[in-house]
Amino acid sequence: MCGIAGELRRDGAADVDALRRMQATLTDRGPDGEGLWAQAGAGLAHRRLSIIDLSVRGAQPMVDQALGLVAVFNGIIYNHRELRDELRAAGHTFASQADTEVILKGYAQWGEDVVEHLLGMFAFCIVEHESGRAFLARDRLGVKPLYLADVGGALRFASTLPALLAGGGVDTSLDPVALHHYLSFHSVVPAPRTLLAGVRKLPPATTLTVEPDGSRRERRYWRASYARDPAKADWGREEWTDAVREALRLAVRRRMVSDVPVGVLLSGGLDSSLIVALLAESDQRGLATFSVGFGDVAGREGNEFAYSRLVADRFGTAHQTLEVTEDRLVTALDDAIGAMSEPMVSHDCVAFYLLAQEVARTCKVVQSGQGADEVFGGYYWYPPLAVPGAGAHTYHAAFVDRPHAEMAEMLVEPLSDDVSGAFVEEHFAGAATAVDGALRIDSEVMLVEDPVKRVDNMTMAHGLEARTPFLDHELVELAGQCPPELKLAEGGKGIVKAAARGLLPDAVIDREKGFFPVPALSHLEGAVLELAREALERSVIIRPQYAAKLLADPNGHRTTLDGSKLWQLALLELWLAKRGLA
Repeated sequence: MCGIAGELRRDGAADVDALRRMQATLTDRGPDGEGLWAQAGAGLAHRRLSIIDLSVRGAQPMVDQALGLVAVFNGIIYNHRELRDELRAAGHTFASQADTEVILKGYAQWGEDVVEHLLGMFAFCIVEHESGRAFLARDRLGVKPLYLADVGGALRFASTLPALLAGGGVDTSLDPVALHHYLSFHSVVPAPRTLLAGVRKLPPATTLTVEPDGSRRERRYWRASYARDPAKADWGREEWTDAVREALRLAVRRRMVSDVPVGVLLSGGLDSSLIVALLAESDQRGLATFSVGFGDVAGREGNEFAYSRLVADRFGTAHQTLEVTEDRLVTALDDAIGAMSEPMVSHDCVAFYLLAQEVARTCKVVQSGQGADEVFGGYYWYPPLAVPGAGAHTYHAAFVDRPHAEMAEMLVEPLSDDVSGAFVEEHFAGAATAVDGALRIDSEVMLVEDPVKRVDNMTMAHGLEARTPFLDHELVELAGQCPPELKLAEGGKGIVKAAARGLLPDAVIDREKGFFPVPALSHLEGAVLELAREALERSVIIRPQYAAKLLADPNGHRTTLDGSKLWQLALLELWLAKRGLA
């Protein structure tokens, strides 16, 4: 797990100074080492977090002189040992045990199809020395980020948006379509857009080939099918339960591949608790588990320690809890915003930031339960979509933060067209059922740009690698084929609950679903409210009258998902200010 950056230029030498500036911003993502390579119009920079092959042989950029290739890579390839054996049998020799070298040899063997052989999370760039051709790729579920910017005739890329800003020359004007998405989808901006007009994201499951003449070609290499598989037509609940449990068991086992210990972020909810249970089942002893919580505010509970302790006691884990006081949260909030590649309004960003800070003192790798709700139908907006006549309009009414008409009241320069509504309609088109349409847009878009990005940004801010077994692409493929009624059973994630029976206490399985509680951000008062007030009062994006309305009743204006409209706007302004853009 690392931070990567690069420049691909067709009209001169790569800008090494810009590469070094970009590299310097990635130190938190890779505290264990650095490297830089440049040849003609290509330059690659790297910051290393040592997880696989801790020796200098695993350093990057990794150059293979015999093959004429060089690569930078962020991520982990879980099947790197099996692929190494396969490539050795094909005649390749290896100088390291690093998964980076497996990607290089795999590219030499399979070309652009190498991505289809990789099981893991990854973003990488390979440059061919002789031709100058470059090949960039991002993993199937978009767990690892890859940002792009065209600057002065060159294509730059990096693991974070701030790294590209550090390189200089980026168009930092706001993208109005992206802003509409941000305000509609509780801060989600779907790829390839970002809030900044000059920065784009390579979409998940996508490769980008850049030819020496500067021409580019994108290819989407994977997509889960949200339709029933005829081969499984006779499967009942029992068969699906067994299949899901076995697929998750495999996904958890894969994510133990490491040359350093692996812990678990244990919230006490079903998903992270099931990960712990499956690891205990496989004889993992002395497993380190970690929980974070807050004090209560305005009658809102601030932690779920009772459930995480129940699970930790059941499986004998080495459990640590972190209770965050309100004053520490306010102090950490600025740092958490600084760790965001893009503004993320979710309250648990600061929780993950603080938890990762503590965990990273003793652990480099953790498993985490993100993704189960989007993959297996755990949210409240899915059941209404199972009603006859439901469709994109049903999803829009339950999920989108505000009606399009409110944009005109809110923004100084609103769009006339409802681009976010059109985006939802487009992604529902052709779905087998409305539930399948919602699960598809949530797993391909909303999941990638909210919880997945949140976990990556907040953990990597402290050099902590987070692995998400519910986003194993084979498990996601299986879930896509599973009949919606099995996923929506038992109040949501029914098939996961069935798979957990006998492994977890029923009290954990049957508890009411909760969202990560951060009361000081869901109920604004004190120092946090003052931060929000100052942010809105200096805004040139939000109409003063609208800002005044929110500030007059700071906790009364809520989004469809019961989020704070005030905090959503304040967070945007705070992020822009942190980047020097407001």
